[in-house]
Formats: sequence, structure tokens, C-alpha cells
Amino acid sequence: MVAEGIYKDRGSKFLAFAEPITDEEQAKTRIAWYKKKYHDARHVCYAYRLGANLWRTKDDGEPHGTAGAPILRSIDARNLDNILVVVVRYFGGTLLGTGGLMVAYREASKDALDKYMSTDN
Repeated sequence: MVAEGIYKDRGSKFLAFAEPITDEEQAKTRIAWYKKKYHDARHVCYAYRLGANLWRTKDDGEPHGTAGAPILRSIDARNLDNILVVVVRYFGGTLLGTGGLMVAYREASKDALDKYMSTDN
């Protein structure tokens, strides 16, 4: 089951997807699938957590720490494990700045995770 979220700011659209994963190989396969499906997007950023000591983030060209870290913080704020969150950004032509990016990635992932948690996962 994949839960979807969205956030919009100054023309940019952030599509978020939260789904359960069982291992790193599955995470990599799903990330590759999102990159292929949303090949026309400017950025495909993500974070995943598999246990207390295994996590990964990717800013995919956004300024360091503005995409993957806020996504991971959204995961950790809900104490979730074995989960992948991918946020796809379609650039709207206006720069959001580092603070704006962090808010956008956090809010998009929060929307998807809230929906994820309201289902039977």
C-alpha cells in the first residue's frame, strides 16, 4: 500500500509517497521505479529507515540537508520503521530558499505519512 501526499508552494509541486519496505534492496528498487516514473521531475528525494541504525537520505540536487533530512525527521517523529518516503518535486520557477525547501519536503512527507498511518499498515 502506498500513501500519497502533496504540498504546493509558489508554483512548485511536491508529491510524496510513503510505503512499507523490508530491506535496502527493496528500497533501492522502489526508488529507481519512482525515478523512472517521474523522469520529468526536477528532483526525486527520499529517506528510509530500516531499524534503529539503518537509514538513508538523498537530496537529489537540492541544497544539502533541505530534502532528505526533513523527510527522515518526519519518519522519526512518528516512530516508524521499515518505511520509505519519496518526494518528487516539480519546479515552479520560483526559488524557495533553504528554509522554504525544508518546509516543503517536511509538509509533503507529513501529508503522506499521516495518510499512511491512518491505514492498516
